[in-house]
Amino acid sequence: MESIKQIFKIGFGPSSSHTMGPAIAATSFKNSHPEASHFEVSLFGSLAATGKGHLTDVALTQILGDNLIIHWFPNNPKDYHPNALNLCAFDSNNVLIEEQLVYSVGGGNIVYDQEKEEISQTMIYDRSSMNEILEWCKETGGAIWEYVEQVEGKEIWEHLALVWDIMQQAVVRGIENEGIIPGGLKLSRKASSYYVKSKSYRSTLKRRSLTYAFALAVAEENACGRKIVTAPTCGSAGVLPGVLYSLKMNYDYSDIKILRALATAGIVGNLVKHNASISGAEVGCQGEIGTACAMTAAAAAQIFGATPLQIEYAAEMAMEHHLGMTCDPIAGLVQVPCIERNPFAATRALDAATYALLSDGNHIVSFDKIVKVMKQTGHDLPSIYRETAEGGIAFFA
Repeated sequence: MESIKQIFKIGFGPSSSHTMGPAIAATSFKNSHPEASHFEVSLFGSLAATGKGHLTDVALTQILGDNLIIHWFPNNPKDYHPNALNLCAFDSNNVLIEEQLVYSVGGGNIVYDQEKEEISQTMIYDRSSMNEILEWCKETGGAIWEYVEQVEGKEIWEHLALVWDIMQQAVVRGIENEGIIPGGLKLSRKASSYYVKSKSYRSTLKRRSLTYAFALAVAEENACGRKIVTAPTCGSAGVLPGVLYSLKMNYDYSDIKILRALATAGIVGNLVKHNASISGAEVGCQGEIGTACAMTAAAAAQIFGATPLQIEYAAEMAMEHHLGMTCDPIAGLVQVPCIERNPFAATRALDAATYALLSDGNHIVSFDKIVKVMKQTGHDLPSIYRETAEGGIAFFA
């Protein structure tokens, strides 16, 4: 597996696959052709179907210029991945300089067509399953976060500290900002009012309400195209910081414990990405919100003092109970039902962590098996339920 830095990408919403990925591809392509007079981009499959709602055209135009021509082919998906874009550079005589086919595979990651068979990634982890990582923990007596440190080096903490800082900034901005979220649905922000209302509650209800507010805050910031951290994607970016910020505020956990929890969450996200997918266009929202919930459940269990087996159990339950979740955003916007799914997954992650802590960690279906089930379930979903906005809530709403 590659570095967990690839799971925690810092960038701007609303979509890691539809805005972050294409923006990265466009920036690289433009830098490779400073002599180009103008550019054209063709979008295929899901990238075309929900690109306007996800601001794909806005992101590409900001990078490639106002004279950019965009062609939309929602009914012509490429075989390798549903999110594909073909970039073309032209000289002043309108002669094609180069064209490049790129796939935006989720989490802000891109794969070039000519490299898709080898997928040029820097693999630094020699263990690519949860069972192998648990075996390391058993052999060494170490925690999952210690395995991350051993592989990535102590410099990983500097990166995770930056990640945590950006996450906290997104929460703070989100609970202050009010108004209508851009996009045409006339959806009002809720995080600020939820935060204010939570102040009048006590005990468990107050803590739960704050978790809702903090997760909503980041999800709404993402929907407005603000700066967030993928965890593992933009559309699911509110789950992990919502819970971690809530735990810090309610129980005064130190930043060191938070960073260790982030490392644990990163491994869980990495395992899903490596062995299945975190792309809504490929496996539905179970790959985004389901993975975010699993990452967060593992992180919370880590903070609560769980054993590696209990952490694995928490992650497995969180993913298991999101199996089959479709990706069906109304109007292709990362708003309905996407925003609400963040706070609900946040509280479900806490439930999974608590449930796992009551056990000894032993259970029947392993995390590795549930990831395989999620991948197969995603591939079995009809394409209209995988980020095309043609089925489910998007269709009937």
